[in-house]
Amino acid sequence: MARKNPFANLMNEAPPENSIALDYTVKGASRSIMSTIDELAERADKLLEGETVIELDPDAIDASFVRDRIEDDPQAFDELVAAIREHGQNSPILVRPHPQDAGRYMAVFGHRRLRALKALGRKVRAVVKAIDDRQHVIAQGQENSARADLSFIEKAMFARQLGALNYDADSATVMAALSIDRATLSKMLSVANMPEDVLSAIGGARSPGRDRWYELKQLIEKPKTLEALRETLAKTDLSGLNGDARFAFVIDALTRKKPQGYLREPKLSKWRPRDGAVSASIRNDGKSYTLALKAKDAVEFGEFLADSLDELYARYRKQMNKG
Repeated sequence: MARKNPFANLMNEAPPENSIALDYTVKGASRSIMSTIDELAERADKLLEGETVIELDPDAIDASFVRDRIEDDPQAFDELVAAIREHGQNSPILVRPHPQDAGRYMAVFGHRRLRALKALGRKVRAVVKAIDDRQHVIAQGQENSARADLSFIEKAMFARQLGALNYDADSATVMAALSIDRATLSKMLSVANMPEDVLSAIGGARSPGRDRWYELKQLIEKPKTLEALRETLAKTDLSGLNGDARFAFVIDALTRKKPQGYLREPKLSKWRPRDGAVSASIRNDGKSYTLALKAKDAVEFGEFLADSLDELYARYRKQMNKG
């Protein structure tokens, strides 16, 4: 028998109050909150299926009242902008009429697409659906769990925000929004309630999962350990490090006498000639230097560069007086 779509009630114009949360409690939490990421993505698609897509001015759309990302990946965002510039917006975002500001809208999901289209100066293709706050957070959480590859800490902070909005009294709503069970929700909230300064220092680490974050939480439960970590953080400049590197530094500071080295954010740049027939995305992480060629002449120009490497390297050695 097919699993009931948890977004089904969103397809109705006037769903009964709390219908999603109550249905989810009966159908899902008794055995498991989610089965696969593919199912979640399919449910998110069905939420938009058959709906009228309209074009809106991005400036008329405000962000969701609850945030699901701690920090964005600049490189991934640049790639999204480039993809939309070249191919257009493939899938619509979901918005709702703004609950406090008549004539405006609030984004439910699709925030990165919205930002990208605004940066490009283009209209955004959107489905407008009148839903309440509870339906909003469930739709936002499940769509992002399926598509955005949110990290454990981002999901944990999302759960904490919902708790601050009094959804902690209705844990079924939070579990439905994040597609998790009660035990995972408990650990998420435990981690998200760590000292704010420690969480802020680490930011949006993507690689550490539930167990690693819970390990960190247990390490700083002792007041002396937390105090020593704060002293280390106060005299350390972590700017320029990605979230994974900041997490590794904190763990090292707690478990080693001297924290080990960690990865700095790579330098990213772009190059394009006047004719626009080729473009290059450049990545320099201090250890490797990568060129990724795109556009019409990318393959031919790449083959030309490969054939010219011996000559170019000889010129480099001569210019740098290394030959």
